[in-house]
Amino acid sequence: MGILELAIAAVVIAVVAGLLGFTGIAAGAAVIARWLFGIFIILALIFFILLALGVTALF
Repeated sequence: MGILELAIAAVVIAVVAGLLGFTGIAAGAAVIARWLFGIFIILALIFFILLALGVTALF
């Protein structure tokens, strides 16, 4: 699973836990989802900038 898929799974867990009344679990899952989505956005921006600069092979 990629970072974005893990973030989406954490959001789904947070929503379901919130609906069922497990607010502690929902808050924890929301924090995890926020961090994973932030990491995804930062990595995506770095790769787009490198692509715009003409860097094609990183590995």
